[in-house]
This record gives sequence, structure tokens and C-alpha cells, in this order.
Amino acid sequence: METLGALIEAGDLNGLLRGVDGLCAAGRWDDLVDLADRCEEAIERGKQLWPIAGHIDYRLALEAPGEYAADVLDSNTPRFSIGPLTEVAAFGHTWKELAGHLGSPHVAAFVAQERVLRGEDLTGDLRAHPEVLNLPLRIEPWEPVYPLASYRSTFVEVAEPWEPRAGLAGVEPVAAGEVDDPELIAAWLDLVAPWLAESNGAARAVVVDGDAVGAVSALTLGPLRVGPLEPSEAIQRMGWAAASGGAHGRRRGGALGRSLAWYTTGVTASTDWPVGAGELEDALGTLRWYRFDEGAPDEGWSLRLAVEHPAEGWAAAIAATDLTHEVLGTGTGEG
Repeated sequence: METLGALIEAGDLNGLLRGVDGLCAAGRWDDLVDLADRCEEAIERGKQLWPIAGHIDYRLALEAPGEYAADVLDSNTPRFSIGPLTEVAAFGHTWKELAGHLGSPHVAAFVAQERVLRGEDLTGDLRAHPEVLNLPLRIEPWEPVYPLASYRSTFVEVAEPWEPRAGLAGVEPVAAGEVDDPELIAAWLDLVAPWLAESNGAARAVVVDGDAVGAVSALTLGPLRVGPLEPSEAIQRMGWAAASGGAHGRRRGGALGRSLAWYTTGVTASTDWPVGAGELEDALGTLRWYRFDEGAPDEGWSLRLAVEHPAEGWAAAIAATDLTHEVLGTGTGEG
């Protein structure tokens, strides 16, 4: 540890990263916690060691035994972490390994939902605090397989939404009158909030009198292709988008992704929140879902969804994109 102390004073980030790797490989978790404390103290003295301190928290959440992992979950996720530590810890541990060490109901709820997404049924376990996110502690039979993140020591891999069963077909744009529905538009745009606030993304959402083609026509200028989605496919896409940070934003995690997908679906179906699983399933039967593009697949991150309520005669759509590079002449848009 004295050698690591010298690296701290020298501000040697590469050397410290190698030291962290060595402590993790040896399972020297107390020494790793001590190194984190020493880095934090050095940061207070002006040393630029916050990347090391953040990386240590990440490695503890991912690899250390449950009691060590749980200790770092009460801290704020570092600004440049590759994922929320609640999701990181849930990837590397079972609920049983973590549950007894989680003091915060908020943290416990997010960790529990991440484990639910990975197949655990926690129904009836009060330690999971279902009142925080107002979601079932199991995946419902009508829900999709949500795209999940897989964490490694230095990177994350995130699954993509599956290819829908139905393809896209060209349609002629149609004019439709826009409807003022700020609550619904805000819910749809919140699915991609980090794309707009923290990255290069642009998004617009509309509600119109008419059908889904009328809604997507209000968002597009070029050729238009539209294809139907199963309700589970639409929810999967919403969950994926809401969990992500886009090209450069901070990833929000699968738990929040599922929560926002449920909330947005509930607002779209005019249900009260929180909504029960059976009520939401019934409400889904009143809606028709679609995806669309402008004649070619999008680059980067993209969420292009539309929904229509045939009985009430209105439709809504969102077009959101985010690129790994900024395109001149574009910016964040809301509508």
C-alpha cells in the first residue's frame, strides 16, 4: 500500500489503475476500500484522482462481496461511470447476496428491480420496497424480455431491442391537426431525456386527431415507412431507450427504464398512476402500436414510435435520435 501511496502523491492514474486491478484479482477488498479513502482525501487536497475513486466504487459494486458492494450504492454514481451502481451491483450479485446490506429503501428498490429484470421473482419480499417504483416484483407474462446491460471491469455491453415480427411498408403522409396534451408529450420525451440534456440528441413528440400515420407525418419530412408492433415490442423499445444515456449521456439503468416504460404506457392509456399489472394489460388492448422511419434505418440511437387509440380517434408519436458525433445545424429539440 505504501507504493500505492506514492502513486497517489504522484497522481499516476495508470499506475493506480494497475493497483486496483491487482487488489481486485487478489480479493483484497479492505485494502481497496482503504485506497478509495486515500484517493478521496487526496482529492480534497487538489489531486485529480476522481477517476480512480469512481473506478474503485465501480469495481466494488461489480466484483466485491455483497456487503462491500452495498456500501458504495448509497453514494452518488460518479458522473462518468459507465452505468448506475445499482445496476452494476445487480449484474454481479444475486438479491440474496445484497438484500441484507441495503440500508436505503430507494437503493434497495432499484437493486431489486434490476434483479427482477434478470429473472428473480421477489414477490412478497418487503426488503425490495415495491412502493418506491410502484412496479411488480416479477416480470409479468405479457411483458417483453428487456434489453439488459452486461458489465465488465472496464466496459459495458447493452443488448438491443429485438427485430419486430412485422416489417415496414411505405405509406403516403397525411395531414392531421395537432392536439395540446402536455402531460403525454412530456412523458414520451422523458424516455429520452439524457439524449437531449447530456448528449447530441434531438427529439419531438406530437399528439394529433387521427391515426398513427397522421402522427408520424407531423414528425417527418421525407419518405415514410410504418410497421405495426406488438405491445410487448413497443414496451421493450421504450424500456431500452429510457434505460440508456444515448451516445454520451449517463445511463439510467434497466430499473428506471422499466418504470418509465410502464408510466408512459399508463399515461398513454389514460390510467391512474400507480397502475396495476392487470389494469395496464387491459389498457394495452385499447391501443395500437407502430414503428416508423424515413425510408432508411437510423444511425446511432433511435426511438421512433407511434400509438393510436382507435376508439377515441387520436394518435401520438415520438421521433428521437442521438448520434456519436454532433451534426452541424442540429440540436436538441422538444415539442
